Parts: sequence; structure tokens; C-alpha cells
Amino acid sequence: MPLHPDRSLALAGASNFRDLGGYQGSGGRTVRWRKLFRSDHLAALTPEDARTLGALGVGRAFDFRGTTERAAVPYDVAGVAQYSLPIEPTVVQRMKALAEAGEQITPEHAVQLMQQTYRAFVHDNAGRFATLFQHLLDSDAPLVFHCTAGKDRTGFAAALILMALGVPRDVVMRDYLLTNDFYRMPVLADPRAPKEVLNVLWRVQEDFLNAALDAVDADYGGMPIYLERELRVGEAERRRLEALYLVS
Repeated sequence: MPLHPDRSLALAGASNFRDLGGYQGSGGRTVRWRKLFRSDHLAALTPEDARTLGALGVGRAFDFRGTTERAAVPYDVAGVAQYSLPIEPTVVQRMKALAEAGEQITPEHAVQLMQQTYRAFVHDNAGRFATLFQHLLDSDAPLVFHCTAGKDRTGFAAALILMALGVPRDVVMRDYLLTNDFYRMPVLADPRAPKEVLNVLWRVQEDFLNAALDAVDADYGGMPIYLERELRVGEAERRRLEALYLVS
């Protein structure tokens, strides 16, 4: 395997499929390449894409899409076991409530709604992320986790994993923002929001992830306490994660 493999896999049917490897974590060790992948949804993968996943040894996919999202756009990739960890999207419902209240939806509204969503990841959806960590601890077999765009639910999950491995927050943020370089926004036949609002909703901003990480710091006193209290990842579990996913 090359010392520095490509971070983006450039799949035809998933624009945001990326490797979390290569970042420096605890003790100066680096995250192992070709073990942990994050992505947008996998329903548009081509046969060649599926062969690429097979060659990588990816045998597990963890899907954060909500129940309706998953049912509307299902997928089946040979050799890949699927695990549903549904986190229901709430931004659309909140935008609808604002519109029904007679408010014009602005980019500022969209930013606030996204920040609320990220804070909800911390407080309302910890159980889903805890389940993902249990699978991470069970085996280091290559896996991918994803949602629809691979940017919000997936972005917070990636941040949790990297920070649990000791990757600094500024590096985690840089990885998070790569979505803006890779993700291809869908072409909406009947967009229900102005373009400038959609540009907020379909991209990522530091303010979004910071809303979640700041909530972790303010409400739990830091990531290690949050990991232990809410995700069942204490000191022993973090040492095991490091043994599985870090290399000197």
C-alpha cells in the first residue's frame, strides 16, 4: 500500500467517499489508512465502485439516514453488511415551521438551524454514535459510515472518531471542511428554498461543527468525558481504539 494513499476515492457514484487515514493522533501515531471511510449515500454506486469497495475489503456500512430517507433510496452492495443507525433529519421540518409562521427563510436562518441540528447530535443522538463505536471496538475490519450527503451526521461521527484517537481539533475541522471540495450537490427539480439558502444547507461551515464541539465542552467538560459518559468509550476503550486504528 502506498505510504500516502489518496484521501478521496473519486467513486463515480459517491462524490464524498473519503479515507480518515493519515492524520496524526495520540503519541504521534497516525490513523491507519484504508480502515475507516466516510461517505455520502451508497445507492448510486456503479459496478466498478462496488468492485473498488470489495478490493478495499469494506464489509460493513453504517447508515445514519432517517427511516424515510433510507426507504426512498435503498442500496445493496455485494459483500457489504448494512447497519441502520437512523438519525432523522430535522432542518427541513424546522424550515417548514418557519415558513408556516410567515417568516422568510434567509441564509442566517439556515445557519442557525444547522447549528441547532449539530447540538442535537450531541444531546439527542448519542446512542447512535455509541453503537458505531461498539462496532469500531469489535473489529478493525474496513468499514464505511454515511448519511445522505456525508457531511453533517457523518461529519460529526468522523469528528468523534478522530478526536477519540487523539487527532487535534483543528485537524479534525480541516477534514470536516473537505466536504466542500468533494461533495456534488444534487440538482433539485423543484427547489423549495432560495439558492443562497441551499448553499448553506448543502455545504459545511466551521460554525456547524463548532456548535457541536462547543456543546460537548460546555455541557460535559470536554470530549473525553462525553465519550465516556454518553458513548461508553472510557480510557480502556480509547486505548483499544488506538491499538486498532493507529500505527507508529
